Amino acid sequence: MQTVITAKNNDKIKAAVRLRDSARARREEGLFFLEGARLCADAASNTAVMRLFYTEKAAEKYENEILFLQEKAEDICLVSEDISLKLSDTFSPQGIFCVCKTIDKKHYIDKIYGSAKLIALENIQDPANLGAIARTAEALGIEGAVLCGCCDIYNPKAQRAAMGSLLRLPILNTENMPEALKNFEGRGYITLVSTPNEKAVDITQCNLGEKTICVIGNEGKGVTEETSRAAMQLVRVPMKGRAESLNASMAAAIIMWELMR
Repeated sequence: MQTVITAKNNDKIKAAVRLRDSARARREEGLFFLEGARLCADAASNTAVMRLFYTEKAAEKYENEILFLQEKAEDICLVSEDISLKLSDTFSPQGIFCVCKTIDKKHYIDKIYGSAKLIALENIQDPANLGAIARTAEALGIEGAVLCGCCDIYNPKAQRAAMGSLLRLPILNTENMPEALKNFEGRGYITLVSTPNEKAVDITQCNLGEKTICVIGNEGKGVTEETSRAAMQLVRVPMKGRAESLNASMAAAIIMWELMR
């Protein structure tokens, strides 16, 4: 059954905006908010769609996606263009939005420990960086990610940058990265930390094992000292010119390329 919503103060609209803007709301309710035809369709293939919002223009332009989402959604809402603008946090909204259930990533723990090449992220705070790293990881064949102190993976900006990868990629959350590295070392992994430190070994010169995990640190502060001491090896991306460091997502991309090469 479809509901037509024309009032911006509708409770369903207010609830969706709250999920869009608040990581706390997403954690407490176990739900997250997405917008865009492709992202919503990807989500519907990976988790339950609790509510679909769409405009008449979107139904005309993205007919196949809307039909697919209507089959998946528990609640369907046709909204006006004004409400579409209220729901959107992009410059050019497509007029398609979903409220979905968060994915229980704990089911991926065994898969994480059985993977050969992993990326670990410590205190990554920019959602765009987090999403870009996840998208690159999936594209290169990295089999999972370990996260510590990072921004919410269900942040809309992270989801847009990931283009579905954060939903599909096995993820292990930890509150103690040094402890996690020691755990992986005990399971036969080579543990690495990426740093611009001059004492670090160029990643291109490292003897990488079959099972390897590398940590990428915070955009401004890098990896914590405790995590650096816990790793078996410090590595860096060789650079020329006057740049002292790389953007976190760019450094991660190069590191992951080398891990897979």
